[in-house]
Amino acid sequence: MKIIGFIGSPREGGNTEILVEEVLKGASEAGAETKSFNLDKMTIVPCKACMHCKSNNGECATDDDMQEIYKELKEADAFVLGSPIYMWQMTAQAKLFTDRLYALFMTGFEEKYGKKDMALVFTQGNPDENLFSGYYNSTKDMFGFLGYNVVDMLASSGNPAPDDVKSKVDVIEKARKIGKKLVLAD
Repeated sequence: MKIIGFIGSPREGGNTEILVEEVLKGASEAGAETKSFNLDKMTIVPCKACMHCKSNNGECATDDDMQEIYKELKEADAFVLGSPIYMWQMTAQAKLFTDRLYALFMTGFEEKYGKKDMALVFTQGNPDENLFSGYYNSTKDMFGFLGYNVVDMLASSGNPAPDDVKSKVDVIEKARKIGKKLVLAD
């Protein structure tokens, strides 16, 4: 069992990274091999909408760090994507990753590598926990439409400082439970 984490925050060591790593820690405690990627440190360019992937079994024509991610996704049983909320949506780093998953959509990926379980982790500075719930749910729905099984979602609000989430024992505990749930979902 292998579970990988994608950190879509430009802030190294911040709330999003802390929670993604806690999800992976829970998965590891349940027996999974884990690995994480900081999307901000990778070179991922936007999807060119060239449609090369649709006539080449999901192979993306763009040669950047997504090639490594595609390889890891094929080998993984599940993944977690974490992003802070910037301007009412996921960060540019997380969006580039998400858009480039189009290469795997309707190209036989599921048949070859199985339907992937996943979890979403969001952090926000705003204390209103319901402020972005519509966005969270539409993102969950979008991943479901793309063929992923969204096992769980965590949204932590009121985190304006880089490590505010560390003091939220209930949120840390939920992140670890999600990691364990990803292992059991397979």
